[in-house]
Amino acid sequence: MPDLFRGRSPLRCLLGCLFALMTGLAMAKQAVPSAANPELEARVLSIAEELRCLVCQNETIAASHADLAVDLRKQIAVKLEAGQSKQEILDFMVSRYGDFVLYRPEFNARTLLLWVGPFVLLVVAVGVLTVNIRRRRAAASTEWTADNAQRARALLSEGDDRL
Repeated sequence: MPDLFRGRSPLRCLLGCLFALMTGLAMAKQAVPSAANPELEARVLSIAEELRCLVCQNETIAASHADLAVDLRKQIAVKLEAGQSKQEILDFMVSRYGDFVLYRPEFNARTLLLWVGPFVLLVVAVGVLTVNIRRRRAAASTEWTADNAQRARALLSEGDDRL
């Protein structure tokens, strides 16, 4: 019998495994639609596709399972039921969370950094890389003088003597 089970009763091991299984099942969440009306659900998802999940940041709130995304989808459904238009809901989200909440923000003075920032960082990175490569090449390149050639011949001839 392996050392793992030595001194432990099989019942104790079975109860431990059962407890671990039950804990995992208790933490699983059931997917619940955010709206009972399929038409409303479709409208909610169409608006949610245009909003960025503030937790995940690389997903729309329609695709995200984060608690904040679920809450925002519910809030969109409540606002749609209250008769607000898609643009009114998007304007509310922007006023509350800023332009970053839009998955595809408009190009204007406030969102200039969102649109141009990655390209500026890329240009800066290429510039830094170019400068570093040039510095290394300049440091590595030394003039080949007659003195260097004579020392190289001497080192090579010493190697021949050993063989």
